[in-house]
Amino acid sequence: MTAPLPYSSADHQDAHQFLVEEAHLLDSGRFADWLALVTDDVRYVVPVRVTSMRAVPEAEVRTMDHFAEDRWSLAKRVERLATEHAWTEDPPSRVRHHVSNVRTFAGEAPGELRVESALLLYRSRGDRQPASVLSAGRADVLRRDPAAGGALRLARRHVELDDAVLRTQNLAIFL
Repeated sequence: MTAPLPYSSADHQDAHQFLVEEAHLLDSGRFADWLALVTDDVRYVVPVRVTSMRAVPEAEVRTMDHFAEDRWSLAKRVERLATEHAWTEDPPSRVRHHVSNVRTFAGEAPGELRVESALLLYRSRGDRQPASVLSAGRADVLRRDPAAGGALRLARRHVELDDAVLRTQNLAIFL
């Protein structure tokens, strides 16, 4: 395994700032602005976790994903959230993305960075449902966009939720 970039490096600082600003957009419900931060070839995957014995690797028994999306499907979700027909988000969730343990690595292609982070997501909806907390690890690929002055864009996101059974009413939010 390659060593992470130093925390003082410009690439790490840029990646960390990207994740913090992205969390702010999602927490503020600015989904169209968030969508502007993803590449045209983005892949956004959240597999269903399976609890298995050590002798059977979890990856071998997975059969489905909570999300396996591309830019088109992400755009459709964003469009729907802007309408009155997004009943799973009516009333809208109050969310707070706590992003930590950010580690940045050189990417496979020039202009790309691999970024690992931990996510703790607090979600509250309405007055009758108890709040929910989701914990996850994220593996992202961030890519510099020459058309945006070298700004970073999200090209890949793989989210590993820590729970096999989610204790939230639905999963209509962005991780």
